[in-house]
Amino acid sequence: MTYLNQFDLSLWLMCDSYYHQHQTLCIQLQDEHQVNVNLLLLSLWLDKQGYLLTPTDWSQMKDEVHHWEERVLLPYRKLRKLSKNSLIEGEYQQMLEVELMLERKSQALILHKLRQLPHEGQSSNLNVFLDLYRLDADEYQQLAA
Repeated sequence: MTYLNQFDLSLWLMCDSYYHQHQTLCIQLQDEHQVNVNLLLLSLWLDKQGYLLTPTDWSQMKDEVHHWEERVLLPYRKLRKLSKNSLIEGEYQQMLEVELMLERKSQALILHKLRQLPHEGQSSNLNVFLDLYRLDADEYQQLAA
């Protein structure tokens, strides 16, 4: 079985597990540095698989995902956050569910792009990915543990 077939089987389940282990740090990186959490989690998973991408591949994937999210997901997330105090709990939960659906669409876009990339990188995906945001990977090595 190739890596690309394995992506469908375990990728987002494992990323969800990583997210729950590092939720606070993931949200902090998202809020303070606009880090794409799905891509961050993907970098961790790919490192564990030994599937290294090049800095160019990471940059292209980040740009493509950001372009889609900027048009769809991020405006919706902003609306949900602004609406929090004016909605009843059930309505707010519905908004969260729609946002989760949009996150899954982002994950599908990421998976589609990932299938097009060879694994020719020379360095840790986490290091390369964090460097795109000008973050020092040494400060975030607890993510790789």
